[in-house]
Amino acid sequence: MNSSNNGAPQPEGLITPDTPVGHTLTGVKKKAAIQLMGSRLWGRFNPYAAETGLKAPIQTGEMSSAYLAEMCVNHFGRNFFTNARMVCKYIASTEANEVITTHGVVSEKKPKGNGFRFTVDIWTDNEAGEKKTVGWVEVDVGV
Repeated sequence: MNSSNNGAPQPEGLITPDTPVGHTLTGVKKKAAIQLMGSRLWGRFNPYAAETGLKAPIQTGEMSSAYLAEMCVNHFGRNFFTNARMVCKYIASTEANEVITTHGVVSEKKPKGNGFRFTVDIWTDNEAGEKKTVGWVEVDVGV
């Protein structure tokens, strides 16, 4: 990802009105660190995980949404914060210490105003390729 803002994404993002359908977004990779999985109720562990048959504590879906949002900000810049919409379904649990990678592919591009409304299919998966979260995001670019 090219950036000249000391590592920060470009304010307008990497997606431009010229970006074609089929364009693949560069994802982010995050470890589901137990230190970040804290709950106001349980602290940083789930006392019922083993009791209920879980191999490890599980991360909330909001964490996967945050990973996907980071990828979208990297690509759409400030456009992601104006009239954008993200819809996610959490289809499998993310366990502590799993490495999660985000993915996105532009699936639709509709003319809107002076620009386009992009639809991007988004998802996360773990190191084994098991999908954890699926969804889509809509963002206006050049509007």
